[in-house]
Amino acid sequence: MKKSSRFLIYALLILVTFLTLFPLLYALASSLRSDTELYKYAMPFSVRTLLPVEFTFASYVRLFKEFHFLKAIVNTVIVVAVLVPCGCLVNSIAAFAFSVFDFKFKNILFAVFMVSFMIPFEAIAMPLYNLIDAIGWVDTRAAMIVPAIANGLMLFLFRQFFSDMPASLIEAARVDGASWMTIYRKIMLPASVPVFITASLMQFMNSWNSYLWPLLVARSEAIRTIQIALASLKMEQETLWSCLYAGALVSALIPIMIFIPFQKYFVEGVTSSGVKG
Repeated sequence: MKKSSRFLIYALLILVTFLTLFPLLYALASSLRSDTELYKYAMPFSVRTLLPVEFTFASYVRLFKEFHFLKAIVNTVIVVAVLVPCGCLVNSIAAFAFSVFDFKFKNILFAVFMVSFMIPFEAIAMPLYNLIDAIGWVDTRAAMIVPAIANGLMLFLFRQFFSDMPASLIEAARVDGASWMTIYRKIMLPASVPVFITASLMQFMNSWNSYLWPLLVARSEAIRTIQIALASLKMEQETLWSCLYAGALVSALIPIMIFIPFQKYFVEGVTSSGVKG
């Protein structure tokens, strides 16, 4: 490859990288300055628009002291820590049943599950809220966890993977006297680690970024989640932009730290489950 072509490719990659990271870098710079400085150097566009003139961590201090942002993070972590393993367990067992057993209306039931995750959540939010209210779960963590456990997309991923497992392997285990639960625990689970990681990350991201449902069922500040805490920084009379940028960075840091180590398994899980039929 010629040096000019190589230089052009590197220049293009650097440009794409900069454009990709620019929103994150701008948010970081904006979180380290005051709102007054943000407004002062917003226009006309210059270097001072991008870089703080006077660095300050006041927005982070205010975020955790005045707005109790740590409590919102803990609440979200609690919801995710319960929801992710429960979701993986329930959906993987259901997928195991769909892939191994033959029963009446099997295909129809699976089609219903597939349609369920294609319906916009906004279309079922109010009926679901009425149900949660009827059983007295409003303003509880159970309301944010239980309705989200069953997930059609996760079921699809597990079912596709389990369906591609050799039938002879399962038959041999049955001949040796293994129960169905033993086959699930000793054969299916160890082989499906990439799919479990993929499903866990999907469930984690959906729960971490959820806004509408926690807004409906988590009324008190004691159990509000991170997205609700972020939205509270946009008040009726003003928007606390520096605190909002700081909160957005903090809320993005945890998913990034979790996703990067498992990125390889995530890609492997999607390719091994999503493209096979």
